[in-house]
Amino acid sequence: MYIPPMEIALPGDKSLTHRALLLAALASGTSVIEDPLTSLDARTMAALLRRLGVSVSPMRGRTVRIGGVGLRGLRQPTTTLHCGNSGTAVRFLLGVLAGAAPPFTARLTGDASLRRRPMRRVTAPLRLMGASFVELAGDGLPVVVHGRRLQSIVYQPDVASAQVKSAVLLAALVAGVEVTLREPVASRDHTERMLRSLGVPLAGNAQAVTLSPVESIQAFSMRIPGDPSSAAFPAAAAVLAGRGEIHLTQVGVNPTRIGFFAVIERMGAQVDIANVTDWMGEPVGDVVVRASSLTATTVPREEVPSLIDEIPMLAVLASMAEGTTTFEGVSELRVKESDRLGLLAANLAAVGKRCAVEGDTLTVEGSDRAPAGAVETAFDHRMAMAFAVMDRIPGASVRLSETASPEVSYPGFFADLDEVAPLG
Repeated sequence: MYIPPMEIALPGDKSLTHRALLLAALASGTSVIEDPLTSLDARTMAALLRRLGVSVSPMRGRTVRIGGVGLRGLRQPTTTLHCGNSGTAVRFLLGVLAGAAPPFTARLTGDASLRRRPMRRVTAPLRLMGASFVELAGDGLPVVVHGRRLQSIVYQPDVASAQVKSAVLLAALVAGVEVTLREPVASRDHTERMLRSLGVPLAGNAQAVTLSPVESIQAFSMRIPGDPSSAAFPAAAAVLAGRGEIHLTQVGVNPTRIGFFAVIERMGAQVDIANVTDWMGEPVGDVVVRASSLTATTVPREEVPSLIDEIPMLAVLASMAEGTTTFEGVSELRVKESDRLGLLAANLAAVGKRCAVEGDTLTVEGSDRAPAGAVETAFDHRMAMAFAVMDRIPGASVRLSETASPEVSYPGFFADLDEVAPLG
């Protein structure tokens, strides 16, 4: 039976929304952001910036206006900055506030999940720059940051992380010093692209970048494209449900973010990217995915940074593919919103799928058996969405422990899922 193509307009990119809000706050003048993500995480970042003396219009509708205070104009907060569940917000702010002129002091905390996530991977390079932190709970939150005059460093992390890289670059931007970062493999480069578009001098390549100081950045207007990480879920639903063809319009297609589509293409799905244009340094295009039967593949460690957030969805796809899929170098999953690696393996087993974790490698054995069982999301939005998609496989019966967490990154997720792969 012919099924006509379906078109889905995705919510704004979460990574770009965070960066645009923060850089607009540090700019001189009023910036305008169109089509931002208005999820819980994005609203948290906006609320934190207001606490730091930045004027941010309500995060609803299609336009947000930010009255920037300049690179050195943030106001010291009078009470604790609560970052909710937003790891991006807290890690970026640790960098920005570390470079604030003394005697600036701020205390940051988060919800129970965020308080368990490691912060020393961010504070360690910032300390090398001269930043001062008081850790109140070991490697997690709360943390007190004291603004200091920072110094230039050359930093080489053991693990590629866009959040760590961005925190160091933002600290250098605010403090007015030069820094160089050299990563083992390339991580997301949204921060570098946005800084370059604002006239900040950055030299280097995908794995090594040097930022030179500037006195100020100017206000800007930016439109936020659809989130490629969110795009993975309706795309996967279409493939698993045999939906035919799905069109995902005006999606960010930054090469450091679209590893998911490269992997599902290797597995047998048909993927086309068309109508690519440039939005403030970011490539944006339409992604077309056509359903097909899937075969197993190997995801090597150098590919992981470009699809780290999509591994739960890829693992679900792998569980229905022919053969055994291997994900190498995925230890980073242990420090996400949950221990995604352990939780993913447990949930796949709970619905009757075979998988194994050995060191930093995940293997998933595919079968055509319809999944059935109860899964624990741990209030992790990507875990919830991946297994919600699994529940739309014909014959499946997958029960989620909760369905609220997708609001963190994908408002309207279940409505879109119903469009692509209706229950029953």
